[in-house]
Amino acid sequence: MQIINTILYIVVIGYLVYLAGSWLYYFVKAKQLKGGISGEEFESTMRKAQIVDLREKNTFDAKHILGARNLPYTQLKYKEDELRPDLPVYLYEDRKSVSIRAAVKLSKKGFTNVKWLDERFSDWEGKTKKTNKL
Repeated sequence: MQIINTILYIVVIGYLVYLAGSWLYYFVKAKQLKGGISGEEFESTMRKAQIVDLREKNTFDAKHILGARNLPYTQLKYKEDELRPDLPVYLYEDRKSVSIRAAVKLSKKGFTNVKWLDERFSDWEGKTKKTNKL
């Protein structure tokens, strides 16, 4: 019984170390990319950028930033070629961590100007579009 408890303890500690390491990695990468921008800056400069909503299609259809395209994070590696690397890319999601992860992926693919909304989409006060599907 003590061996099982020891193994379980090691697994739990290993998982916690993995979570902390993952968080630290993306925290450092976000600082390096310097891509977090406020809602005001996002809105005032987004006309020159490709706006990407990283949420799933059903939440995008319910409400999204006017002019955004839906490219769910879960599909990003399959559809990243829909984006132009020579134009700025503005990302947003309900969780900033998802936007940072997407920005890291895009920067590894050669995108040099990737920004993300430094707040959650639910806090967005700019123009939105709602799709009412009956």
